Amino acid sequence: MTEADFLQLPDLAARSLGGAVVYANDEFFASRENLISPGAPDFDPSEFGHKGKVYDGWETRRRRESGHDFAVVRLGVPGVVEGMVIDTAWFTGNYPPFASVEGVNLDGYPTDRELLDAPWEPVLERVALKGDTANAFAVDDNRRWTHLRLNIFPDGDVARFRVHGHARPDPAFLTGTIDLAALENGGDVVACSNRFYSSPRNIIGLGRSRHMGEGWENARRRDDGNDYVVIRLAGQGCVDHVEIDTSYFVGNAPGAARLSGIPSEDAMSDESSWVDLVPRTALLPDCRHRFRVDSPTPVEFVRLDVYPDGGIARLRVNGRLT
Repeated sequence: MTEADFLQLPDLAARSLGGAVVYANDEFFASRENLISPGAPDFDPSEFGHKGKVYDGWETRRRRESGHDFAVVRLGVPGVVEGMVIDTAWFTGNYPPFASVEGVNLDGYPTDRELLDAPWEPVLERVALKGDTANAFAVDDNRRWTHLRLNIFPDGDVARFRVHGHARPDPAFLTGTIDLAALENGGDVVACSNRFYSSPRNIIGLGRSRHMGEGWENARRRDDGNDYVVIRLAGQGCVDHVEIDTSYFVGNAPGAARLSGIPSEDAMSDESSWVDLVPRTALLPDCRHRFRVDSPTPVEFVRLDVYPDGGIARLRVNGRLT
């Protein structure tokens, strides 16, 4: 998979998905948690603290003995990694010259001691890094990981660590009625007509949006068409009820929406295979709309059409896996 391809996949380590940096052997100058902070790193050349220059990243002290520094990231959702970004933005004289990444697949909620003693396996062999650069690396590995260990040699500073891949949640928790579209359950966006202002993947994220920027907003259409997003569900399932949320979209909500589904990817190109889950229905601005679904047809993909355009905060497709 190319860099352009894997960068389109979700960041499994993102704080918005539940990721956390659970351990670091050293974070003397700057906190390990900065590694997964949202957005690009900030830099203020005039900002200094009592330990020195303040950086928006993870920064360890200069090593005076053998060894190397490392940080352990618990992925928000376990998954298969397709690529990583080890971003050294703003670090020019203190970035690590080399890095590697290891992974482990552990059940439950391991302690620091259990993580340190875990059987770590190579995911990304030792690679050279450049300073002030978003160093991107494709990964050819289909194993499932719950935790990753970022090793830097011998010490230094990393601004951000992004882990792009496919969510593979524990199937033991995908029982009963669940949100089949949720990213944390293995759903993902596979097509979208327009993502001018924000990512359509936001609509299948955790929790409720807190402002308009945490939803999907497309550009204003100047033709006779309409915008849409297609989501691959966690698996084929029967849909019970749906939520289409336009919260915070006050003057730019869609006038109407329709949700349809198909049973498999093979049927996607056949227009007659799509079944209505929610027929075209008028929407209100800044409102959580809930709809019962009466269709007995199992679906694996859903398509949300908005008419003619406009913002959606969240889409919930609640049902049972077949």
